[in-house]
Amino acid sequence: MSSRLALAHASLVAASPADGAMLAQAPAGFALTFSEPTSPLLLSLVTPDGTRLPLDRFTLRDQTLEIDAPPGLSQGTHVLSWRVISEDGHPVGGSVVFSIGHPSTPAPAAAEGTEPNVARMIWCLRVLLYAGLFVGIGGAFCLAWLSAPARAGETWIGAALVLAALAALASGGLQGVDALDAPLTGLGRAIVWQTGFATSFGQTVMGALLATILAGSSLAMTARPARFLSLLALVTLGVALAVSGHAGAAPPQGLTRPAVFLHGVGIALWVGALLPLALLFARRSPEAGAALRRFSAVILFAVLPLLASGLLLAVIQLGTPTALWETDYGRVLAAKLILVAALLALAAYNRLRLTDPAQRSEADARRRLVRTIRLEIALILAIFALAALWRFTPPPRALALAAAQPAQTHIHALKAMADLTVTPGRAGPVNVSLMLMTGEFGPLDAREVTLVLANPALGIEPIRRKAERRDGLWRIDGMVIPAAGEWNVRIDILITDFDMTRLEGTLHIRR
Repeated sequence: MSSRLALAHASLVAASPADGAMLAQAPAGFALTFSEPTSPLLLSLVTPDGTRLPLDRFTLRDQTLEIDAPPGLSQGTHVLSWRVISEDGHPVGGSVVFSIGHPSTPAPAAAEGTEPNVARMIWCLRVLLYAGLFVGIGGAFCLAWLSAPARAGETWIGAALVLAALAALASGGLQGVDALDAPLTGLGRAIVWQTGFATSFGQTVMGALLATILAGSSLAMTARPARFLSLLALVTLGVALAVSGHAGAAPPQGLTRPAVFLHGVGIALWVGALLPLALLFARRSPEAGAALRRFSAVILFAVLPLLASGLLLAVIQLGTPTALWETDYGRVLAAKLILVAALLALAAYNRLRLTDPAQRSEADARRRLVRTIRLEIALILAIFALAALWRFTPPPRALALAAAQPAQTHIHALKAMADLTVTPGRAGPVNVSLMLMTGEFGPLDAREVTLVLANPALGIEPIRRKAERRDGLWRIDGMVIPAAGEWNVRIDILITDFDMTRLEGTLHIRR
């Protein structure tokens, strides 16, 4: 299908009419089926004369978007262009080309993709959002539950909460810019902000803002009110993170969304405690030892669920072990795992050596503990920077689903036409089906059909396979297409002993 899905996190599974289809008459409607539920943003139909007709009458049925067709469509080639928001909050766009009556030169559909400057700003704001949320909300929880009555780092934690709120608001606006494929100047338009906050990521932004308000309120409280508000902020943060993003959107969501919740809460508990602890020891506070003991007693209850949920989400998203080094998502995950291993090693060193009673009498024990905590904070910021890249890297599960979709082409001549479908539409073993019709859309009764594929650009000579007729279609099972790329297609149709028709076209095969 003619869609540009380099940044997609949902894929178009099926379309009606199919991409490249030749229709005898105008359809009453269109249907787009995606790999996960979506919300439409922009739907339009480009007619043969280049007119762009908005499509604003549609119905969502689970994962299928049913669209009413405009009346009076003319003959020729049309382009159905769509831009939707996938369940994980990412914009997805593409187009489907079909013809009515006869093919014509289609008007080009607009290319999809995130503007580089927008992408950079989204990444920067995502890093700031992570840092502000986890340091601020986790820090507020630490002040209320672990380091009380000492309030070391309260000013820094308040600043982190302000940073998180500002980054969340700006991220909501940029989500609208990306969703509508608008320039950065579009931030001045109300529709851009409305669109951004109408997505699932907009729900995350609203939850994050509520969590920062609750955490900020806890800083102004003492004792029980502070503990209650900081705990509520922590829970709100976990819920906010779970309602959007490709991790929570992955099936089964009854497992992945709780895993994202536990992962986010665990990160906040760990990260939020580092700054207050470092400041307590740097200032030689008499409360430092007690705060560290309380932190050491509870951190395992945060780290173990964090690691278990992270492992579960990684396994679901990767699908296969080879995706760890064969995909951009996997390579980002591998780099993150290296940093996490270093962070765990450093945390273990802190717990086993620097917090050992035998080490506390040493003059430099405090300084070494402060230095290692600072190093932990630096590693965590690097992990946030890597995690923010996942906004632009489709998980392997989504890539695998897209790769499993068929490759299709329609070939039309005066005497005959054919709809060719290759499943899956990637290099390797495939199954081929052919639907044959006359040039007037009537049934074509052939005696023999042969498919010929060639790729001169790769030096691959013609591959010939005879098809067998089953269930009204001509089929070839177990054919091997050795490489991806543009393949020349030839279909030899023997109608009688003295009448043969030949159809020629091209077919794109994915990697």
